[in-house]
Amino acid sequence: MNQVNDEQISLDDIEVPDKIPTKFINSRVIVFNPLYASYLYVKKGFFGSPLGINKPRLEYFSKPSELSLIEAYYLLEKNEITIFDVKDKEFLNPQKFYEIAEKIHHKFEEKYIIYKDLRGKGYIPRPGLKFGADFVTYRLGPGLEHSLFMVHVLGQDTLISAVDMVRAGRLATSVRKKFVIANPLTKSYYFFEWFKP
Repeated sequence: MNQVNDEQISLDDIEVPDKIPTKFINSRVIVFNPLYASYLYVKKGFFGSPLGINKPRLEYFSKPSELSLIEAYYLLEKNEITIFDVKDKEFLNPQKFYEIAEKIHHKFEEKYIIYKDLRGKGYIPRPGLKFGADFVTYRLGPGLEHSLFMVHVLGQDTLISAVDMVRAGRLATSVRKKFVIANPLTKSYYFFEWFKP
């Protein structure tokens, strides 16, 4: 059997099933086939994070990837993937996966509402933990531009202190992004910009 070099693989030439198979293992959704992982990232809109690759390039990568629970639910709802629960040995439908995700992911429902809304508006939300936010958001995608803003999802009745706002705003300014608070109930967004008078 011939080994294929990574450089020889074109994602335009691969055959992808209607629903890409993933596995749910220990609270994680993994795309084990590197071709499918690359396809979801490069061709379908930056879904997943390749394991062991800090900044993936826009081409085939030879590693599996992990979908966030929010990304996985979004793709499952759109019939783009299947999720096989390795522990219970069953395929998860959207309702069952949602119930599981809600138990293990803090503010899953609120974050998902905003994630889906941003995707619907043409943005590409990616996990924003390293920036202290729920999402960082792109118009074109990571590697093609710097993210436009950091999104923090807060319910309508959530209190935020002045110190928290200043901290978030200062962080956003230091990384040249706008700081946004998103309200999942109304799907409204509040931008904060710092200026010198």
